[in-house]
Amino acid sequence: MGLIPGTRVHVRKLAPLGDPMEITVKGIELTLRKADAFNIIVEEVAEE
Repeated sequence: MGLIPGTRVHVRKLAPLGDPMEITVKGIELTLRKADAFNIIVEEVAEE
């Protein structure tokens, strides 16, 4: 399982201290630790 360049992700929830976080990727909810999320390069895009 992984993310490929160009995949849209949406941050859904953050724990009170920011770790872990829940993201949605292609309709699937994933929970990531900060250490794992740190490796994802993101770019903000406008909502469609």
